[in-house]
Amino acid sequence: MEQHKQKWIFLIILSLVWGSSFILMKKALISLNPVQVGALRILITAIFLFLIGFKRVFKINKTQWYYLFLNGVIGSFIPVFLFAFAVKHIDSSIASILNSLTPLNTLIFGYLVFGFAYRRKQLLGVLIGLAGTVILILKGAEINPSQNYLYSILVLIATICYAFNLNIIKKHLQDLDALSIAVGNFMILMIPALIILYFTGIFSTFEVDEASTMSLVYITILAVFGTGLAKILYNHLIKISTPVYSSSVTYLIPIVAILWGILDGEKISAVQILAGGIIIFGVYLVNKAK
Repeated sequence: MEQHKQKWIFLIILSLVWGSSFILMKKALISLNPVQVGALRILITAIFLFLIGFKRVFKINKTQWYYLFLNGVIGSFIPVFLFAFAVKHIDSSIASILNSLTPLNTLIFGYLVFGFAYRRKQLLGVLIGLAGTVILILKGAEINPSQNYLYSILVLIATICYAFNLNIIKKHLQDLDALSIAVGNFMILMIPALIILYFTGIFSTFEVDEASTMSLVYITILAVFGTGLAKILYNHLIKISTPVYSSSVTYLIPIVAILWGILDGEKISAVQILAGGIIIFGVYLVNKAK
């Protein structure tokens, strides 16, 4: 299959999977706390990836393990906890729109830290995206006064983590295939996730009932599809395209997430949709300026 078509197919699949991940997090949080959701997501993903690709570990050389550690911690470990706490306190649809800042941060930190070039139009896109973010947060705080929009900062930090993750893969792990990167990442993360899960007391306090069982079902679906399989596809997409192009999957994620949010009874105003459009337009400028 031509790379151009392959990139579009990957973008569409990832947007559907990750767009649905926000509502899955929200449902998992009904019976689990954010730390448990984050740790279980990593642990279940690690087990799944180890089962389907443990042989890939032997393809990883010593020098690559350092960057896999950075990639795993920054690109997976930290964000899953940040998003779990954010979705606990703000609407999942709003979190997904804020996630659209990933391409903007990819550009900023790609230039500042990794030395990738940028154009003036891309800088304009960054400023437009930031303006949309401010409008989105302020309006959200107005129509949902019971929600603590300070937790939006956690999503912004997560998008910065994703930006570093993209650039690390592109610059330092280009010679490693997508599945090997994913398996290496989560082999490293499995032990700390298990330790964190143990200290949450889940093994001694977890009670089996309908609500807790459904939470486990949601987090398992999220881990296998939203993290495991999606991570493999995303790593491959990064390898066959640019970091900024890969991060443009966040164009489509909010559309899917907002639809799920509305179906679940979340409130979203026309001004917030406009603010989301402003963010996405800013991201569009970043990607269009070749």
